[in-house]
Amino acid sequence: MIGLLQNAFWPNFLGNAPDWYKKAIVAFLVINPIILALTDPFFTGWVILIEFIFTLAMALKCYPLQPGGLIAIEAVLMGMTSTETIRVEVFGAFQVILLLMFMVAGIYFMKDLLLFVFTKILLGIRSKMAISLLFSFVAAVLSAFLDALTVTAVIIAVAVGFYSVYHRVASGKHHRHDTDHDHGEDHEVHDLHRSDLDQFRAFLRSLLMHGAVGTALGGVCTTVGEPQNLLIASRVGWEFIEFFLRMAPVTMPVLAVGLITCLLLEKTKIAGYGATLPDAVRHILEDFDREEAEARTDRDRAQLVIQGIAAVVLVFALAFHVAEVGLIGLLIIVLQTAFNGVVEEHRIGHAFEEALPFTALLCVFFGIVAVIHDQHLFSPVIDYVLSLPVEDQPGMFYIANGVLSMISDNVFVATVYINEVYAAFNAGTITRDQFDSLAVAINTGTNIPSVATPNGQAAFLFLLTSSIAPLVRLSYGKMVLMALPYTITMGITGWICVTYVL
Repeated sequence: MIGLLQNAFWPNFLGNAPDWYKKAIVAFLVINPIILALTDPFFTGWVILIEFIFTLAMALKCYPLQPGGLIAIEAVLMGMTSTETIRVEVFGAFQVILLLMFMVAGIYFMKDLLLFVFTKILLGIRSKMAISLLFSFVAAVLSAFLDALTVTAVIIAVAVGFYSVYHRVASGKHHRHDTDHDHGEDHEVHDLHRSDLDQFRAFLRSLLMHGAVGTALGGVCTTVGEPQNLLIASRVGWEFIEFFLRMAPVTMPVLAVGLITCLLLEKTKIAGYGATLPDAVRHILEDFDREEAEARTDRDRAQLVIQGIAAVVLVFALAFHVAEVGLIGLLIIVLQTAFNGVVEEHRIGHAFEEALPFTALLCVFFGIVAVIHDQHLFSPVIDYVLSLPVEDQPGMFYIANGVLSMISDNVFVATVYINEVYAAFNAGTITRDQFDSLAVAINTGTNIPSVATPNGQAAFLFLLTSSIAPLVRLSYGKMVLMALPYTITMGITGWICVTYVL
């Protein structure tokens, strides 16, 4: 029986995750009941929380849904929480779930328009500083009205498309040189091609990072930019416009500093920035774009028009809050599929593939949040911060949320803290003004410093695990290094604004 488990069951357990990781998860599941028997539920709850954060930090080794889900299931079986508490938590965040289900899918049908826009930006501007600034700014604006994960997916699609075009054409040219030149000349051409390729990779790396940071700059501003924003907005009762105005004293200075940082990085060429688009690569991409434009049919142009109209409807529907955000996403799905002829079920189904795994993970989050709620794990921390002078509380919340978001997932951190502060407000421990200030601190604290690592934001993790990352040599360490200047400038600016402006 043991041999059967080792030879048949073990290879299937958590798939291709490293063996040491599998053993760690099994060890967690074994020791949790022992810890509960020897200590108390409060201590055991903290152990479970640390284990779950570990699965988030190791997301590159194994998607957290499976190991985190096993830990959450065990917590329910151990009596650390109940399915009723989980139901309350999930239903309390149903707006966020609707957002992930329908808004991301709605934007999926808008990708052609977004690809078209980013293509024109990339080829229409020759200044690297200007294109970097515009890339970051456009990503920020789009993320304020769409979802940061979806905008990142569009940026990745643009980069993959351009890299593929250049690599295919350059490889063909190199092959022709093999037949027309002697070995010495071919070696020189190969070196030139390698130089162009390395420079092009560095160019794409920097644009990808500027764009990813841009999604964080815009994502913090509105209810739809990040999943936790809508949850925070629902707790404090802020709609789209009010949420933006409440966050503006922090988010607008951070946006300005982020864009200035973008320019300085390109000017100083530090931390892996500053590479320009090689002329040879530009010519190849311009030829390809010209061919695509010539091949574009009236039907293709009509689809772009429909997508543009849907984008306008989306912006106004969100601004005037005509319905819940997720339902607006459903509206966008219906409009675009109906008028662009997407009526086959399997074609519509592809739009939901991107967001549903994260939606499932979010529900597992709420299982752990239920443990935190039932065992009052964060009460000592909350009580300590709330015992500080009122003017010091937002800054401390910003730091606590920011540090934890660097190693964990910002959605999870924001969910935990806003629920605890909401409970304190309902209990009469804090005033409405304090509640509002702390909500701003929680939202900005989880969204701004979390750019430090790919673990902090789903968009960053998506970029790191995408097909473009190995092509442009964007590793985990490289991503952390390139994000470091942004982390410092934006993080400090956010803290100053939260502490002294709110």
